[in-house]
Amino acid sequence: MNHPYVEIPELSSLQSGSGLVRIPYQQDVPFTKRVRALVDTAEFRRLSHITQLGFTALVYPGATHTRFEHALGVYQNALQYLWQLGKDPRFTATIDVHTAEVLIAAALLHDLGHWPFCHLIEDMSLEGIPRHESFAREFLSDGRELAEILRTEWEIEPAEVLDILVPSSDTAEMRLVRSILSGPIDIDKMDYLDRDSLHAGVPYGRNFDKNRLIQSLMVNAGGDGLAIGSKGKTAAELMVFARYVMFSEVYWHHAVRSASTMFARAFFHLYPHLDLSSYFQLTEADSISVLRAQARGTECERLVEGIFSTKRLLYKRVAEFSYYESSEVFKLIAHQPVSSLVRWSESLAKRLSQRFHQQVASTDILIDAPPTHREVEFNVEIYSSREAKYQPLHVVSPVVDTLARKQFDDFVKRVRVFAHPDIARLCVQMDDFENMLIESVTE
Repeated sequence: MNHPYVEIPELSSLQSGSGLVRIPYQQDVPFTKRVRALVDTAEFRRLSHITQLGFTALVYPGATHTRFEHALGVYQNALQYLWQLGKDPRFTATIDVHTAEVLIAAALLHDLGHWPFCHLIEDMSLEGIPRHESFAREFLSDGRELAEILRTEWEIEPAEVLDILVPSSDTAEMRLVRSILSGPIDIDKMDYLDRDSLHAGVPYGRNFDKNRLIQSLMVNAGGDGLAIGSKGKTAAELMVFARYVMFSEVYWHHAVRSASTMFARAFFHLYPHLDLSSYFQLTEADSISVLRAQARGTECERLVEGIFSTKRLLYKRVAEFSYYESSEVFKLIAHQPVSSLVRWSESLAKRLSQRFHQQVASTDILIDAPPTHREVEFNVEIYSSREAKYQPLHVVSPVVDTLARKQFDDFVKRVRVFAHPDIARLCVQMDDFENMLIESVTE
C-alpha cells in the first residue's frame, strides 16, 4: 500500500535521499525546486541574519545559530511528522494532500515575521507592537515575491498559510494542523530544544528520544490535535524535562537575563522614537546600529553599549527571588507590566541615591520579572492500546504532573534585580535591600 502523501515532492525526496542539504546535527533536509524558490527570497534570506537566541551567546559563545537554520529544521520535522501520521487512517481521512502541503509551507515560513530580539520585545507587551506571527502578513501580502511563489510553485494561497500561523478559521481540520506546528509536542519545540542545546554546548535539550516520540504520534480522541501512543510516554516525559532544564539553565540563566533586561529597559524608552514598520524588517546587525544611534547621548546609552559594543559590560545580579523561596516578593513583582517594573526601578534608584549620597541614574538599577503571559502547559493525550482509551499524560505521569501541569513559569523563572557594577557593589553590602525594594514597589 502506497503512502497517501508519497507524491508530495519533499516527502519523496526525504525517503529517496535525493536533493538534500545538511544542517547540524547530521540532519538531511530535502531541497526541492519549490522549497529553494521560497528560501531564496529576500524575506526568507533575512532570517539568516537574525540569531535564534539573541543574548544567549554572551554566556554560551556557540549559540549564534540563526532563525534560517531553525526554520529548515522545523520544515524537516514537518516532513517526518507527516510521514508518520500518514499511517494513521483518522489523520489521512481529515488531512488531504493539499492541506499537508500547506502545512509544509507554513512550517518553513513559521518564523517569517520574526524580527531581531523578537520574543524579548513581545514579552514586554508594549502598545502598538504586534505578535510576530501577525507581522508575517506583511511578508505574505500581494505584490511580495513570497506570495507569488506560493501561488505559482505550490498552488497555495498565502491566506492558507496565514490561517495556520494566525488562526482565522476554527475547524477540527485546522486545529489538527495547527497542533503540529504549535502544540505540546510540536515540530517547533522538537527542533529548538535540540538545536539550542547543540549550539549552546549543553546536553539538556537533547536528552529525549525524538525518533521514538515521532513514531508514537497519532490523532487525539477529539480528532482535532495530536496524541501519542503509550510507547512514547517516556520520550514525552523526557521532552518535558528537557524543556524545563533548558529554561532553567539556558534561556533564563541570570547573565542572559541581565543582558535581556538591559535591552528591554533601553527599548522601552527608545521604541516610541523608532519607525517600527521599517525597524522590524531590518537584519539584526542593522537593528543594533539603529538602536545604538538612537541611544547616543541618553541615559540608555550605557545600557545599549554594555551589550552591543566590543567591550561587554553586563549589569550584576543584586538580588533574586523565586516563587518557592521568596514567595512574598515574587508574587508582588512577577507577571506585572513592564511599565510598572520601570517605575519601581526608578523609585528604587532614587532611594539608593539618598542612601549612598551619590547619584544613581534611573537606568543604573533594573528589575527583571516573568512576563505577563505564561508558558503553555504541556497538555497532551496518551493512548493505551491495551485499555483502548485516551488519558491526559499528566494523569499517568508524575513527571509531567509536576513539571508541566502546574505553572511552569513558577519553577524556572525568577524575579531579579540587576545593577551597574559600581552600584551593585554597594547594594550587596546592604542589610535591608529587600525591604527597600518592597517599599519602592508598594509606595
